[in-house]
Amino acid sequence: MYYKSRTDAGRQLAGQIVKKYRGNDCTIVALSDGGVMVGAQISLMLHSVLTMLLTEAIHLPREETAIAGINQDGSFSYNALYSPGQIEDFVSEYRSLIEQQKMEKIQGMHRLLGKGGLIKKSLLRDHNVIIVSDGLTNGFSLDLAVEFLKPIHTKKIIVATPLASVTAVDRMHVLADEIYCLSVVEDYINTDHYYDVQDVPSHDRVISTVEQIVKEWK
Repeated sequence: MYYKSRTDAGRQLAGQIVKKYRGNDCTIVALSDGGVMVGAQISLMLHSVLTMLLTEAIHLPREETAIAGINQDGSFSYNALYSPGQIEDFVSEYRSLIEQQKMEKIQGMHRLLGKGGLIKKSLLRDHNVIIVSDGLTNGFSLDLAVEFLKPIHTKKIIVATPLASVTAVDRMHVLADEIYCLSVVEDYINTDHYYDVQDVPSHDRVISTVEQIVKEWK
């Protein structure tokens, strides 16, 4: 399925979610700049706060699929697509490289977000947390988001995305209490491919927009 834009896809998702969650305590957590464009429409219709969680993948030489990932507060997870035995072998061989990338990735995210970051745990506690993406290739970003949420008491973890691969849908069923996915794509190309208009503004503009929304909800 193709969409006019991320804004249009967000409105379609919001139309489904608002029927159940209008008037409930909800917080939208976008996983990328494109996720912010989708999540903003859900936030508007639910009258809920929109935040952003940055994550970074950690890759090893000659491996297309990330071995692990880290989010902006330093929470780290290995990719569940690899078996425990594979991970053990990778760590044994590449421990120093993995640790180096962890440091570089977290420093890079801090430079993008500033010292305080964008996501306030107080806005998540005892809320329905709606994790929003503009497209999920394999679902690994969900693993990282759920790892971030583990210490926080939430009512529900809900995943909302216009499109996802079959692999990502499998991860959603494992990680989420509820799923809103408009389209499941068997041969996922890349997320931009499924949008006629690329309506994602500059990262700086996305960050400033989310910062302003968070300030209004403090």
